[in-house]
Amino acid sequence: MRDAAIRAIHETHALNRRDDDRRDFIERAGGAVVALASAYPDGHHVAAHRHGRSQLLHVRSGIVLATTDVGRWMVPGGQALWIPAGTIHAVDMMGGVRMQSAYVRPAAIAGPPASLRVVAMTGLMRSLMAEAVAIGETKSVDGRDALLLGLILHEMPRLEELPLGLPFPSDPRFVALCRRYLDAPTPAVTIDGWARETGMSRRTFTRRFQRETGLSLSVWRQQASLFAALPRLSEGEAVTSVALDLGYESVAAFTTMFKRMLGTSPRDYLSANAPAAGRE
Repeated sequence: MRDAAIRAIHETHALNRRDDDRRDFIERAGGAVVALASAYPDGHHVAAHRHGRSQLLHVRSGIVLATTDVGRWMVPGGQALWIPAGTIHAVDMMGGVRMQSAYVRPAAIAGPPASLRVVAMTGLMRSLMAEAVAIGETKSVDGRDALLLGLILHEMPRLEELPLGLPFPSDPRFVALCRRYLDAPTPAVTIDGWARETGMSRRTFTRRFQRETGLSLSVWRQQASLFAALPRLSEGEAVTSVALDLGYESVAAFTTMFKRMLGTSPRDYLSANAPAAGRE
């Protein structure tokens, strides 16, 4: 037990040193795009940091949870996270995580998203990312490599946003309610109930919650339910078990919510992303 703990500490320190070295390289690199691959063990935490470049973080396997001072974003295998340059963020790994990241000079993209968001990876972008990583840490590129990296710059702004961000309010009363919900998600939460707990009228609560999170309580709750459901589904847990544990009266009700948020059923979503998660 003690030897395993010591080994884990050494591995964590080694990963941290590697990440520090890579951040230095990324900041010094001269090209518009730099792409690197990384792997992390389950439970690894990357402390809060920021980059001078924007980052497209493509999760190939496992689940990544990114945290900023305005919310949390969950990225399941097969999808990606867009992190604008200068955004302070911490990252936690759920399951063994393999990822590819493209770091881009902000001025190199026309109309990049201004806020952090989860985006759906296309087959083309997955292929481009793999090719970009294969180019490696070269000082300069030309010919085919330059065309590949240039196409990445054109495709990045076209990636569609997925509703897997969870903005957090700043009002302590809202924070307490939101954290309680994340600990035990349930569809029984109502605006009237939370308004009573905060001592507000329904109208005041609705207005303030929307102002602090940018979302209605209904949409916020649905996205929080996805936060709770996706890791369990990705680990192979039955849809029925997850749906009932989250308080849904039936699998159909849970599936309806899932389709509304992600545009597909839980089984189809996991089936579509399984190959991407399994490829090396």
